[in-house]
Amino acid sequence: MPTIKIPSPLRYYTNSLAEVQVRGETVTEAMDDFIAQYPALRQHLFNGKGELRPFVNLYLDKEDIRHLHGLDTPLKEGDRLMIVPSIAGGTGEVDHSALRTNQTFIIGLNLVAFILDATWLAALVAFLMAVGTALKIPAFGFIYRRGLKPLGWVKPDLRKDNPEPHRFAQGFGAVVLVGGVLALSAGATALGWALVWLVIALAALNLFAGFCAGCAVYYWLNRLDVPGFVKAPPEGTFPGMRPK
Repeated sequence: MPTIKIPSPLRYYTNSLAEVQVRGETVTEAMDDFIAQYPALRQHLFNGKGELRPFVNLYLDKEDIRHLHGLDTPLKEGDRLMIVPSIAGGTGEVDHSALRTNQTFIIGLNLVAFILDATWLAALVAFLMAVGTALKIPAFGFIYRRGLKPLGWVKPDLRKDNPEPHRFAQGFGAVVLVGGVLALSAGATALGWALVWLVIALAALNLFAGFCAGCAVYYWLNRLDVPGFVKAPPEGTFPGMRPK
């Protein structure tokens, strides 16, 4: 049987397997069998027309199949295909100092809102979180960028990471916080503050334990092949945990 060699970034989808045996007499048949085994990889390797994406290369014994017969290249017993992809734009860098600043202010301001029974303050935090999500930035990142970082009080902490899961987590937090504000406004005090405390707890879990629950949900949806959730966790990182 032919074998497909899996690069590290794709092993998240193959249960950490570095090589997978497939059936097929051509590259097309082999890849069809491969995708049948790991359906979540389809969107990363092929476009809607079933063609290899431009950033995906397939090599047969060190020869690019595009220089052979493309997907119709014949295979024989023992042949090895190697995938050389770039997953949906790859993993970039995220400044986790900005994220921690954001989490600190979300926690602090919501605690003040609870202590002072200030629904308006919780509403303001929810609004800023929603705006930050829409603008694709941390809600309180401006405090870090324009104050803490230039003054040298907080140093950048750039890590190989995906910004999309963090935006999703912030957006989810904003929705929960809006629910809390609406409940408080409707007189459902216990429910309202419970939702506010849920946001505080999730932000604290991220800040102090390095686990982003919203990010974990994002990666879980990615693994289920839900449209729009295209990023996989950075290599060697448990979904939701802060990359090292």
